[in-house]
Amino acid sequence: MSSSGPARKKVKTDADAQASPSRPRRAAASTRSLAESDADDDDEPVKKAPARGRPKKDASKKKSAADGDEGAPEPKKRAPRKKKADKDDNESFPERVESAWKVGAHVSAAGGVENAVKNAARIGASAFALFLKSQRKLVSPPLTSVSALAFKSALTTYNFSPAHILPHGSYLLNLGNPSEAKRQQSYDCFLDDLKRAEQLGLQLYNFHPGSTTGGCTKEESIGWIAENVNRALKETSGVTIVLENMAGQGNVIGSTFEDLRDIIALVEDKSRVGVCLDTCHMFAAGYDIRTKEGWERTMASFDEIVGTRYLKAMHLNDSMGDVGCKKDRHDNLGRGKLGLKTFEHIVRDPRTQGIPLVLETPCDDEADLGSVWRVEVGVLNELAADRGTQKTEVDVGLVSSAAGFELSGVAVPPVSGAVSVAVSTNGTVEATPAADGVAAIVHPPAATSAAASTSSITVPPATDEQIVEMEARIKVAADKANVKKAKPKPKAAAGGKRKRGAKKDESDEEDEDGED
Repeated sequence: MSSSGPARKKVKTDADAQASPSRPRRAAASTRSLAESDADDDDEPVKKAPARGRPKKDASKKKSAADGDEGAPEPKKRAPRKKKADKDDNESFPERVESAWKVGAHVSAAGGVENAVKNAARIGASAFALFLKSQRKLVSPPLTSVSALAFKSALTTYNFSPAHILPHGSYLLNLGNPSEAKRQQSYDCFLDDLKRAEQLGLQLYNFHPGSTTGGCTKEESIGWIAENVNRALKETSGVTIVLENMAGQGNVIGSTFEDLRDIIALVEDKSRVGVCLDTCHMFAAGYDIRTKEGWERTMASFDEIVGTRYLKAMHLNDSMGDVGCKKDRHDNLGRGKLGLKTFEHIVRDPRTQGIPLVLETPCDDEADLGSVWRVEVGVLNELAADRGTQKTEVDVGLVSSAAGFELSGVAVPPVSGAVSVAVSTNGTVEATPAADGVAAIVHPPAATSAAASTSSITVPPATDEQIVEMEARIKVAADKANVKKAKPKPKAAAGGKRKRGAKKDESDEEDEDGED
């Protein structure tokens, strides 16, 4: 009988190892064998699975081509990318009309302030306005020296005078805000704009005065506005601060001539302060300028209360709202309640010569390069008393050899037969007799002043038929650019209340009065 107990460990003998061979043990590789293995790998590289994406170029082929290996295939040359043609290459700019009345528009400065100059040239303007930075921000990146130099170069290229450029301040500015913190934010933005204008070599800077926001009296707000203007004038030089009259919406300051007078009265350096009169704002605030008599009456009031010497610029806008509506709603010339005849009074008035007369009418200038403004600028030049330098052919019929005739205040020597007369702004008259085709050119004495030169101009105002034709031209251009396309009103939520985030309709006030 066998005894039970723990199993004994079996000892493997040499005989057992030979009888039942097991898995061979892996031998360690020597340094020499590793080196040989690396050499073998160089001769016969291991093929790897192709990587995803674009395959890499063979470096050996590139090297052999660089060394001049005739056997290596030449790499394919990529065709050069076609350069985009500059808009100027195929773009025709309208001829600039040299007139005593400098008309233009508030053009886009997208991509850099220097682009505004070209955009103004595209519409045939002799003046223009622009934003020096985003009008919806109080803080913006600084103006680079490269952009400033490009702007000045463009002025020379397109022949614009800095005196006829009217930068516009941010809509968020409110130098009369009762909140000291918000007032300081506005001042910082205001001062930054003035320094940008200095950097660009400009002479004017236009802004909306401000608002009480319902938190203070008008007198207090006016005091703060003047205080901040005085601060800014001391920190800058050369730029004239131009106050814009307002439509009278909400709690804004500047809808009356008295408001503007009271601000100017508190400004210490009156040589560097002025006024920009906006026609839409004037009309909405209650100043009826539709007739020549109404315009003269309004300007006489402005001269008495403020002083014509402070008139530095104008915004030429028709008004969607009626007189005294207190709503800032601009319309294209001749399409609103003012009518085109209103603007003829303005561009025949000596008081508006030599200052920027800037359109702020609806225009999708990004899409059509300001085609509506191009038409409106052309119409204003046609309405101007001097008609610009564009020659106007006048058939005077048979003229007696015994007497001359007078056109635009310039005496023309007597000629016989049928003549065709061309008149230009500088007073030069060309009278061409039909018989021999020889032109007689007369140079009248130079005018001693702008007013004197205007007083001698007797070019008749446009007829009713001409006004209708001009208004039709503007309408076609405006409709083509879809600037009059009606926008659907947002649906009201339950209970008739507007949903959060929905925009106000046209009956509500515009957010351009610095209520913040």
